[in-house]
Amino acid sequence: MSRLSIPTVDQSLDAAKPLLAAVQQQLGMVPNLMKLVGHSPAALEGYLALNGALAKGRLSVQLRERIALTLAEFNGCDYCLSAHDYLGRNVAKISSEELAAARDAHSADPATAAVLRFARRVAEAHGRVADADLAALRAAGFDEASVIEIVLNVALNVLTNYVNNVALTDIDFPHISAKLAA
Repeated sequence: MSRLSIPTVDQSLDAAKPLLAAVQQQLGMVPNLMKLVGHSPAALEGYLALNGALAKGRLSVQLRERIALTLAEFNGCDYCLSAHDYLGRNVAKISSEELAAARDAHSADPATAAVLRFARRVAEAHGRVADADLAALRAAGFDEASVIEIVLNVALNVLTNYVNNVALTDIDFPHISAKLAA
């Protein structure tokens, strides 16, 4: 059971309701994470704005979902693993094998694998990556704009991982458990 209350959309603050309605329109549901973050309409607006902006960037939805899985596994966030496994399968159309590999920062595609290794390294090193980490990403064909977007995707996913780990958010997707918790 969640340690922080998860209001229904109707119980949410008035300032959060239009934001939650936009989530409903986009996803066909309002995940518990969004209702939880809606306790602070400013936080929900900030999260949705950054998420929306990054969706318009250079990184594909498939790559962003894989980064999310890498970070969720690294941070032991069952909620995010469950949500991004579901979104990866049903929205990004990623194979089961690639979803499983992404949890370990792997991919059959060398460029994707380079991004996932870099994303995990950013998290492990708290952003203090080595020159060799950047060189490996550049060698895989990624430019500076991509580096920035990868780092911001890491930060966005750390944000949701931490919120869910603090709250123990009730999972409203098919449940996936982090390996460290298994």
